[in-house]
Amino acid sequence: MAPILPPNLDASWHNDTVLQLRTSKMKPMHNLSISTGIYKQPRTTRVFCSSTGLESDEHDPTFHGGVDKAVHQYYPGHYPSWRTEYPSASNFEPGGFGENIVSEHMNERNVCIGDIIRIGDVLLQVSLPRQPCFKLNHRFGLKNFASQTWKKSRTGWYYRVLEEGWIGVGDRIELVERRYESWTIERVQEYLHRDKGNLEMLIQLEQIPEFGDECKKAFKRMVTTLRAAEAEKNKPKEPEKWEEYTLLSKTTETPRISSFIFSNPSKSGHGEEGDEELDPGCFVRLKLPNGLLRSYSIVNGSRSKFTLGVALDEHSRGGSKYLHETLHEGDTILVGKITESVPIKSQFSNHIFIAGGIGITAFLGHMDIYDKINFNYTLHFAVRSKEDVPFKERIEGLRRRGRVVLYEADKGVRMDIEGVLREKVWGSCVYTCGPLRMIEGVERAVEKLGMGEDEVHYEAFKVDSSGDPFVVEVVKDGEGEGEGKVIDIPGDKTLLQCIREAGLEIDSSCEVGNCGACRVTVKEGQVEHRGSALSKEDKEEGGMLSCVSRGTGRIKIEW
Repeated sequence: MAPILPPNLDASWHNDTVLQLRTSKMKPMHNLSISTGIYKQPRTTRVFCSSTGLESDEHDPTFHGGVDKAVHQYYPGHYPSWRTEYPSASNFEPGGFGENIVSEHMNERNVCIGDIIRIGDVLLQVSLPRQPCFKLNHRFGLKNFASQTWKKSRTGWYYRVLEEGWIGVGDRIELVERRYESWTIERVQEYLHRDKGNLEMLIQLEQIPEFGDECKKAFKRMVTTLRAAEAEKNKPKEPEKWEEYTLLSKTTETPRISSFIFSNPSKSGHGEEGDEELDPGCFVRLKLPNGLLRSYSIVNGSRSKFTLGVALDEHSRGGSKYLHETLHEGDTILVGKITESVPIKSQFSNHIFIAGGIGITAFLGHMDIYDKINFNYTLHFAVRSKEDVPFKERIEGLRRRGRVVLYEADKGVRMDIEGVLREKVWGSCVYTCGPLRMIEGVERAVEKLGMGEDEVHYEAFKVDSSGDPFVVEVVKDGEGEGEGKVIDIPGDKTLLQCIREAGLEIDSSCEVGNCGACRVTVKEGQVEHRGSALSKEDKEEGGMLSCVSRGTGRIKIEW
């Protein structure tokens, strides 16, 4: 192929030529157990193009392939730019993005959604901008590279096949019809990724029928979310809503752990939110008859029916003790807010879960999803003995698939956390939930190995929220009722507790520093930060977790 001249991305086109045609079989990704179709090789003979793509071309159906993503095209003039911006990386050559078609002129600024083009016998229609996944990061060995492709509008685009036929190198590419001249691939990406709050533009995009399902669903979701936010803007803040759920079943998993299935049939209904499977990593708040509020990880389920796993704490103040010893099948309990906590960090190539005992409940949902979407992951699971493994059938299934390493303390098998993290493959993210000593072990290893803040997620059961007394002055609160109020925070109470005792409303959910729902903004004063929900940038901007963090001396806050 002749060298590509410096691009004029804004130049219009009506005719172009196929410079390369590429296909591939599925192959293992470097250092991972998953396969990919990204390693596409040039074809020298004519290839038949069906409704699902080029003959002998294979895809991971999780993210690629299908009628909306039958053929991918990428502009080769982007590769010199990538090489300049990332001189240490290799493979920035045509074919590097796993494209099927390479041509000289077509790019994200002069190709529009819905464009109909003819190549040889084949009639194609532009259906989607590509939304790259973690495999591009791994392909080029560049952290967070995939997001740079849409930030710079260098993603390429997909076609659906309107008429099947044969296609080959040298074939003429002809623009047959342009329906949406103002909606170039680059402009679509502006509102899909960069300007997500522009309701007017999103409504226009939602009404374009030529989009593939991926974008149709995305724009519908974005419009719905923005409209809901607008409707809520002027509504007074409502207190947390508590609803009765019935305990359907209670199963002994281990001598210390039981599983509980709760149901509220009134939230169930065809097509309603209550029937939708919850995202993994959610937790729920329960209000017990003795007035205690407790948060527990949801193993799986929906808003109308979900499963919890709860360990009986030998020092229980009434939470786990009540569930284990007093609550029986058929009894009801009050259920409050369901909140997401453990994120799906899709930008990483590999996922390492480090869990101890009941901590496994925070991650089981992720493993179900990661299996479905073909993510690479391993669970390192520490227990006292084999008898202390909860949800045995699910853990055994993970073991059979080579996904779990079990550490049994009674057999002298201990987890070397630092060793696990030192030997991780490139592009790994770590998630941990377990006893305090396990969390602290991960923290020490992360610091010693120089891992980034975004490469680890901590999920705590408990956190020490006690400390020296301090004083808070409320500058502004969400209801406008607490301005100027001064609150004393004793050493054995949290800021969150004291705000509520002062009669003020404030959001919360997990109340152990995982979720960030109780965040306040510190306008003046010093903070002793605790919990894992805030990033370094959040803290620098004045963020404080009122459920666990403590002030020093006197501070001023707002929320």
